Amino acid sequence: MDSDIKNKVKSDLESFLKSKQYYHRLGRVWKRSYLLYGPSGTGKSSFVAALAKFLCYDIYDVDLSKVSDNSDLKLLLLQTSSRSVIVVEDLDKFLNEKSTGVSLSGVLNFMDGIFSCCGEERVMVFTMNSKDHIDHSILRPGRIDAQIYFPLCDFTAFKTLANNYLGLKDHKLFPQVEEIFQHGATMSPAEIGEIMIVNRSSPSRALKTVITALQTNGDATRSGAKGKMSKRLSESESSKERSGDESVDNSGVICRESVHTVREFRKLYGLLRMKSSGRKTPTGFDLGSSVEKMDKEG
Repeated sequence: MDSDIKNKVKSDLESFLKSKQYYHRLGRVWKRSYLLYGPSGTGKSSFVAALAKFLCYDIYDVDLSKVSDNSDLKLLLLQTSSRSVIVVEDLDKFLNEKSTGVSLSGVLNFMDGIFSCCGEERVMVFTMNSKDHIDHSILRPGRIDAQIYFPLCDFTAFKTLANNYLGLKDHKLFPQVEEIFQHGATMSPAEIGEIMIVNRSSPSRALKTVITALQTNGDATRSGAKGKMSKRLSESESSKERSGDESVDNSGVICRESVHTVREFRKLYGLLRMKSSGRKTPTGFDLGSSVEKMDKEG
């Protein structure tokens, strides 16, 4: 975790611990809420454990997918004690899949409703992989006090991992690792940490294994991007082939006016044939046959 962010979080928690009288003077419940969001393996769950240890609080892990309805969720909250961390992991997954009887309003009441006011000195932590498609009512200030993003590993985070797992503050392979990161390759801290644990007896081997893994990951990412581009191009060509009566210029822009004109003419031709079947015009020629001939001749 970035050291500046870590220090800010520690300062925020220390301030919270000393703020009982302040919250009471404001008439607010003495609690603090955090949202942790980012890809899997970036340290969100580890952060929760570290936070609880730092505060010396108990942890309650609430699995919303196993809660049958809003009433049961309220009862779970009432059973928690003060001086505790209440954790709801993968909240975005629950809200998107909605596999139980717990409603959005039930989750909101759990976060800051009347029942959440029945105890004090609590820290509530919610984790998500992404907050892009989350209802804004979940994220509003007062309901979520602080939001912390957990990114994939960069070179700065890698050096911290190397120091923690391998006792390395510097190494001749560090410049090569930095170059790979600069070219866009990345992995989660959990993946890199596991490689370092397995190869902890040989720091050089650990770094070489990380380099290989990063290169493989970078190649796969680039191949995936090329594959998506090829698929889009292929779909574009297929759509052109399916549009047999659509005029397409060399730039790939469909001339919608030409398409409209051809279709309107054919529609008109069909109506004329229906109305004029077998009848002659005053001048003696068959309107249906004449139009049919024109259509054949283009």
